[in-house]
Amino acid sequence: MDQASLPSCYRHPGVQTGITCTRCERPICPECMVSASVGFQCPECVRGGSGTGHAPTANQPRTMAGAAIAPGDPHLLTKALIGLNLVGYLLQQALGDKFEYGYEMLGRAFVPGFDSLQGVAEGQWYRLVTSMFLHGGVMHIAFNMLSLWWIGGPLEAALGRVRYLALYFVSGLAGSALTYWLAAPNQPSLGASGAIFGLFGATAVLMRKLNYDMRPLIALLVINLVITFNPWGGIAWQAHIGGLVGGTVIAYAMVHAPRERRSLIQWGTCGVVLLAVVVIVIARTAALT
Repeated sequence: MDQASLPSCYRHPGVQTGITCTRCERPICPECMVSASVGFQCPECVRGGSGTGHAPTANQPRTMAGAAIAPGDPHLLTKALIGLNLVGYLLQQALGDKFEYGYEMLGRAFVPGFDSLQGVAEGQWYRLVTSMFLHGGVMHIAFNMLSLWWIGGPLEAALGRVRYLALYFVSGLAGSALTYWLAAPNQPSLGASGAIFGLFGATAVLMRKLNYDMRPLIALLVINLVITFNPWGGIAWQAHIGGLVGGTVIAYAMVHAPRERRSLIQWGTCGVVLLAVVVIVIARTAALT
């Protein structure tokens, strides 16, 4: 963004700024911004009033995405998602291969331990979801859960619980759908990486919105993409890319939607991504059956 195109601080009209208050969304300069748990707030929102009346909802604390801030633990859902992934991994260890074969991501294949073809093409759409909570080993789940804890908590606080949960699951489904579309039908895939790459994309959108230094995140994302496309294989790059694209699109709609049509655009975008998932699955199934 050019300096000339930056808005002026609402309290200091001659000072241009790229920072907005996370509650009322008015532009604020460094002199006016007060650090908050997520982003910055203007002095009037900190005092609990809307001042000029320009921000009638400033009395009610809201996230960057416009959701009411829920009481209690701001990282509640992130902890719950980590718990579900750990439960899935423990079930894998306790019940063995037959459990994993029944719930991992498969297009269409004959799986040892079953008497018939298994997979999404056989009508087992649940695998698009269950595969998001299974992992291929200790290092796999450890890396994914550390990433989820590191980036999931701030995103949950920034978006609000319902929008954060939608971002996580729709990103994961986008990763599963792209895997189903592009991977070999008998190639198993499992892991939370699609959803987590969606959170990476969303984090980039939020950091850009707040004008934070994005170099550390870009470096981390590049490292992850290098690992994704390493020559030794074994990683479902389709899930990573699908989740990254889906999460970036959804997050952009969530933080950039105009206030007067915010909910319509936010949930409409989630619906469009879900529709794309359904279309991909139906088209791929038709090609395999």
